[in-house]
Amino acid sequence: MPILTDYLSALILGIVEGLTEYIPVSSTGHLILSGHLLGFEGRVGKEVADTFEIFIQLGAILAVVAAYPGRFAGLLRLGDHRGFSGLRGIRVLVLATLPAGLLGLAIHTQIKNRLFNPLTVAIGLAVGAVWILAVEAWKHRSDRPSRRDSLDAISWLDALAIGLFQCLALWPGMSRSSSTILGGMMIGVDRKTATEFSFFAAVPVLAAATLYDLYKSLPILEAAHVPLFAIGFAVSFVCAWLAVKLFLRILARHTLAPFGWYRLAVAAVVFVWALGQ
Repeated sequence: MPILTDYLSALILGIVEGLTEYIPVSSTGHLILSGHLLGFEGRVGKEVADTFEIFIQLGAILAVVAAYPGRFAGLLRLGDHRGFSGLRGIRVLVLATLPAGLLGLAIHTQIKNRLFNPLTVAIGLAVGAVWILAVEAWKHRSDRPSRRDSLDAISWLDALAIGLFQCLALWPGMSRSSSTILGGMMIGVDRKTATEFSFFAAVPVLAAATLYDLYKSLPILEAAHVPLFAIGFAVSFVCAWLAVKLFLRILARHTLAPFGWYRLAVAAVVFVWALGQ
């Protein structure tokens, strides 16, 4: 039976998931670290904690749909073949999702059993931070304009390339959003467009991973877990919606470099903490 501390943990983890899912700092990494600090796994059990962390991603997924209702409605207009809509838009999303989806399905169990710990998260945070700073430094020195400056301009080849970059996010701490954003920037997509595309690319891959995990976890879930999951879901939805709106405003004036420095700072703290355990 959950206790008050569990409900508070669910609230905090929902906030962490919502705020970090769509910014380049790794929501998975932050959830692993937060769960360790809160002792959530020790109280509810590892399997329930893992399923909870996956389930609250549904809130973040629906937040993007709520933030871009027109765009998602456009994908349902199957007769529209222009830009990021209809069958063309769906094809672009499928190509961006397929590589990480197939690879994740093949090595899903190994990732959860071997890589979900603070030390591997710290490594992912540090490597991703260096990547962010390197790409932003390269963009600052480059005089070439971005080839793609809107979602409608993204081609199937661009989507496939971004999808291959997204595979890097299977390592906890690397961050799905940073992998897709940086991958997009490296192939000529401008920062804002790459960020918006990362929002949309998250929906099919996260939805598939979430439903797969929930299906596998049904035998270990109980009615007593419903309030915990509901709190995490609702809080994640609200915080993710706010994060999406705020992140785009930040990028209108700043680069991703501050997120890189933040990741380095967190990685250093976690390295020291993990090695001292």
